Amino acid sequence: MTLIDERQRRIVTTHVGSLPRPVSLSAKLFARMTNQPYDAHAFSADLRDAVRGIVRQQGELGVDVVSDGEFSKISFQYYVTDRLGGIEPITPKSGHRVTRETRAFPTFYRDGAHSGTQPTRFACTGPIRYTGQAQLAADLENLKAAVAGAGRTDVFMPSVSPSSCVGLMENHYYKSDEEHLFAVAEALREEYQAIVAAGFMVQIDDPRLAMHYMLSPGETVDQARAWAAKRIEALNHALRDLPVERVRHHTCYGINMGPRTSDMELKNLADLIVTIRAGYYSFEMSNPRHEHEWRVWENVRLPDGKVLMPGCITHASVIVEHPELVAERIVRLAKIVGRERVMASSDCGFASTLNPNERPEIEPEIEFDDRLRLAERIQLCPQFPRRSEHPIAPQPNPHRL
Repeated sequence: MTLIDERQRRIVTTHVGSLPRPVSLSAKLFARMTNQPYDAHAFSADLRDAVRGIVRQQGELGVDVVSDGEFSKISFQYYVTDRLGGIEPITPKSGHRVTRETRAFPTFYRDGAHSGTQPTRFACTGPIRYTGQAQLAADLENLKAAVAGAGRTDVFMPSVSPSSCVGLMENHYYKSDEEHLFAVAEALREEYQAIVAAGFMVQIDDPRLAMHYMLSPGETVDQARAWAAKRIEALNHALRDLPVERVRHHTCYGINMGPRTSDMELKNLADLIVTIRAGYYSFEMSNPRHEHEWRVWENVRLPDGKVLMPGCITHASVIVEHPELVAERIVRLAKIVGRERVMASSDCGFASTLNPNERPEIEPEIEFDDRLRLAERIQLCPQFPRRSEHPIAPQPNPHRL
């Protein structure tokens, strides 16, 4: 059955993309990232075997729509610095970016570091162009080999968004930030197209969209919305002509464990998210700061044919949620938009920052043995009737609620 057929029949499961890597693979990847000696042939062999293993493991856990775990990438966004021309490393400035979060909790963030605050290490110094064809081809071949004959419902591969990619670098070349943004979008389009052409769904990893408000303490909600609207315009430009049913969009807040009182509320962003040229929308819905936001979808109309991928398990705590709570999160949203328009997912990826010398934020034994068992939680969901139309009419200004 196709993914569309399965969604008509039952609630299907997926996750956001990154999964904990084998220790040996992490060591080789870290060596490559830090320009240390490593065996390239052994790395390729380990990567191929690891992708095959993680696809198999997802299937054993009952995940319907699987990924390669992002095993070849140093991170969901920094991997692109090896795939774009026109970017050069620069000496980072000292200190960390001041955000709403660090201002509100200076003691908790006394070292200044959390997602998005690290000093910029790259700059755009020439025309942006895509140069990662070889790396991308290897990723696609590894995933094709891993899913061959596996009988999965569908397969996706993540790719960084223009807004998150631009956030990695200073602009030293283009006349304006907008020109820089659209140049990056056009270059990344090649990666998006190749993933879809290979038969996979492409997932656009776009945490910057939701994080910008927290990262920009001088901006109002309206200014942050205007910023987001321009980034969505650039993303839609990159996604033009791609079939929307083969595109997933993911955004989140990326802070992991922290107070998070400065996150932009979904009610200020949801009406913009649904204008993205994607068939599936992934967002945080299971950490305590955002769990109440399922009600936003009572007031924001989900366009025809679109599907929500709510985060039903969190990445921001080592507490493993009770299966009945996970099922409840799925059911209450499905009652609003219809069972066939919900694909159960996770709040964010499960891989820790790549550094073999540091203990991961959350141990893999927690991620694999408990958090990816979404299929078991689905069994607790009542199979209530389909709802083909959104029951609630849209409100005039949902971000003003």
